Amino acid sequence: MWSAVDFDELDRRLRGLDVACVRVRSRAGDRDEYLKRPDLGRLLDDDSRAALSRCASSARAVVVVADGLSAQAIAINCAALIEALLPQLAAAGIEVGAIVMVEQGRVAIGDPIAVELGAELSIVLIGERPGLSASDSLGCYLTWSPRPGTPDSRRNCISNIRAGGLAPVEAACKIAWMSAQALRLRVSGLELKDASPRPSLPRGPGALR
Repeated sequence: MWSAVDFDELDRRLRGLDVACVRVRSRAGDRDEYLKRPDLGRLLDDDSRAALSRCASSARAVVVVADGLSAQAIAINCAALIEALLPQLAAAGIEVGAIVMVEQGRVAIGDPIAVELGAELSIVLIGERPGLSASDSLGCYLTWSPRPGTPDSRRNCISNIRAGGLAPVEAACKIAWMSAQALRLRVSGLELKDASPRPSLPRGPGALR
C-alpha cells in the first residue's frame, strides 16, 4: 500500500541548513492521477510556478526532493544525504539556491523548477520504485542546463542510496564530484562519465549511518 511522504517532518529537519526550503506540487492532483498520468508529474501547477519565480537567485544549483514511488526512501535517507551533500557542494564552490520539495513529482519535475529559479544544474532526489533494489532506495538524477523536454540521456543517475547500498555519505561525495564536473564541462548524461574517487570515510560502528 502506498504511503505519503511526511514533507512537514522533512521540512523541519532541513530548516537548520541555512538554505531556503520551498514546497510545491506537480499538476497531478492526487496519487491516482500521478500513477495514471506520468506527464502531469513532470509539470508544476500554476501556484508552484508563481512561488518559485519569487525565489529566483544567482545560485548555480537547486536540490529537488520528489516523493516518487517510495515514501520510505525519502523518510529514511533524504535528510542525511542533504546534510552531507550541502557542505560537499559548498567546498566545490557550488551554491545551492533552494531545496524544493515536490508532492506528486517525477524525475523531470526538476527541469521546470531549475528554469523558474535560474539554476544551471538540478539535483533531483526521488524515491525509487520498490522492488528494483529495496523498498528504501533513493535515487539521484543530475542534469546540467535542464529544460522542459530534456531527454533522459542527458541525466546522470546515482541509484540505490541507502544504508545497505550506497551509503548517503558516500553518495554525497559522488554527487558533489559529478556536479562540479557537470558545471565545469557543461555536460551531463552520456557525455559525463563517473570517475569520482572513493571517499575516505570514518570507520567503526555506526560510521555510515
